[in-house]
Amino acid sequence: MSKQVSTGSNTLGHVRAAGAFGIAQLWRIAARVIWAGFVLLVLIVIGTLGFYLIGGGKSSWSDAIYMTLITISTVGYDEVVPLTTIGARIFGGLLGISGLGVLTFLFTSMSVFFLEKDLDLSLRRRKMEQRISKLKDHYIVCGLGRVGCNVAHEMRNTSRPFVSIDPDQARFDENIERFPGLIYLHGDASDDDLLVRAAIENAKGVFAVTGEDSRNLMIIITAKQLNPAIRIVARAQETRNIEKMRKAGADEIICPDFTGGLRMASAMVRPHVVSFLDEMLKSENQLRVEEVVVPERFPPTHVGAAHLRSRHNVPLAVRVNGAWTFNPADDFVLRAGDVIVVMATPAGRAELEAHLRSIRV
Repeated sequence: MSKQVSTGSNTLGHVRAAGAFGIAQLWRIAARVIWAGFVLLVLIVIGTLGFYLIGGGKSSWSDAIYMTLITISTVGYDEVVPLTTIGARIFGGLLGISGLGVLTFLFTSMSVFFLEKDLDLSLRRRKMEQRISKLKDHYIVCGLGRVGCNVAHEMRNTSRPFVSIDPDQARFDENIERFPGLIYLHGDASDDDLLVRAAIENAKGVFAVTGEDSRNLMIIITAKQLNPAIRIVARAQETRNIEKMRKAGADEIICPDFTGGLRMASAMVRPHVVSFLDEMLKSENQLRVEEVVVPERFPPTHVGAAHLRSRHNVPLAVRVNGAWTFNPADDFVLRAGDVIVVMATPAGRAELEAHLRSIRV
């Protein structure tokens, strides 16, 4: 698990570096376009003044600027200001050469700017999708609104790799600093192709947390079709839609209004418990109540002999076939498939998982 988390962190770093490089490159090209435009404006001013003086009072300002424009652009229409002297002809020739060079540089820079912008977006998108395809046991957060941001925040704090999907690009732009190196896909999460690009076949879970129940329902149906074994936690705005989402395949449905009411009641009747849980979520060491599944090929082992407790984790309970055993005694037998509920940091969780995998017959 720790190796997978490390891989996810490296992925975020590479994507962020690639994005920063692309933005810097675009700014350099934009600066070249601005300078070329400024030089062109200076040439137009110099040419207009020059041709007005060459006209000797017989030519108007409109004649002078017309001569400047046809000279710089090398169009070669009728000369309304006669170039009869060697000095006037040299001035016109130099102005034409300079204008041609500036225009060529300007149009080339503008072309590169637009092509580079499209190319940079395509390259970043391809790199991001390549990184996503290498992820395993990650999570897909469908919707990066208020609820989705809180989910993403918890995923980051517990060192769990995740991919965000949202149809609103502005949400990614707003949260890129809050979640440095955010891995995301722009589009509708109910689209089959987008979930495939998010590597749903290798994902561990999907959060359907958009602000629309109908869209969350479609995400549930699509995700279950692509990966029937995946776990889905969905958000329901209306309690009447909970049963529909459950029938569609959601494993858990959270209704913010219902959950908020329970929390308010808990804050009234058990304030110290609520305070403890809040402090646990806010603590700098990222302490959480986690669950760890006993791996396959794990031999039946007494809790005392398994040595589960360490300074990084405290086992609280074990769930076997839906039944809970709180504070299991040393003679309690652990078996493959049991779920251990433990209070631990992300490092403690990874340590316990590695320890359970190391126990063999």
